[in-house]
Amino acid sequence: MNVIWRTLLVILSARFRVRRSGLLAPTAVGRIRLTTLPTDIDILKHMNNGRYLSLFDLGRWDLLIRTGLFDAMKERGWYAVVSSETVTFRKSLELWQRFDVESRFIGHDDRAMFMEHRAVVDGEVYARVIVRARMLRRTGGTVSHEEFFGALGRPEDVPGVEDWIHDWASASALPPTKAPAPSVWAD
Repeated sequence: MNVIWRTLLVILSARFRVRRSGLLAPTAVGRIRLTTLPTDIDILKHMNNGRYLSLFDLGRWDLLIRTGLFDAMKERGWYAVVSSETVTFRKSLELWQRFDVESRFIGHDDRAMFMEHRAVVDGEVYARVIVRARMLRRTGGTVSHEEFFGALGRPEDVPGVEDWIHDWASASALPPTKAPAPSVWAD
């Protein structure tokens, strides 16, 4: 709820941009301009580390709508859920600072799709997140890549996912939802 008004503005803006300029290619970089607001700031007077992920969600909404993927998923009763993400911070965003959220699909593995989001000021990366997401059906179950790409096409120029991303995804994975996952801390 904390970024609901920004989300609605991004969705409306993305719809307007599609009507005005057409769809983006599936491998294009989407960009939205944001400002660090007082509600984004923590006690240290810079953007709260948790807020980055909420604002990167706005970039994801923009990209899904502007590539046409959101409408295609909606027609089929599919939706994406984030299964894991990793963020790296380089520089702090300060109050009222303008920045761009750049978003791009960066590939897939056998179970998930990967996106990258960046917080960029004057062409310089301040923070970056890698997101691993799975496609699910509203009626239950997952959408296979074969079904996904069969319905929506497979872009030719998706860059390869770097090896470290595959390693991270594997190392950070929790057991499936139907398997036990006890909270046991190592001594």
